Amino acid sequence: MSTDAMPKATCAAEAKCLTDIPNIGKAMAADLVGLGLPTPAHVKAMDPFKTYDRLRDPMGQRHDPCVLDTFMAAHYFMNGGPAQPWWNFTEQRKKLLGQTK
Repeated sequence: MSTDAMPKATCAAEAKCLTDIPNIGKAMAADLVGLGLPTPAHVKAMDPFKTYDRLRDPMGQRHDPCVLDTFMAAHYFMNGGPAQPWWNFTEQRKKLLGQTK
């Protein structure tokens, strides 16, 4: 059995399921489904910041901010942007949220 990852979509139109979207693996896809966003079309329409704010662990705490970066990358891709690693969105997130670290 091959351990190679399934290829990701190269454009939004190729994304048929959440895990086709670059940066979205099984765990992140499960989080999105749990938030009522079961398809790539939902990711295209979502607000990454509001989606991140709704995502809490069982104790009510927010997840690591890199999850927001991942949501931003996925949303950007689904709206026609090129696939980029999630960490390319870290600086933008920090600026938008007024964070320095």
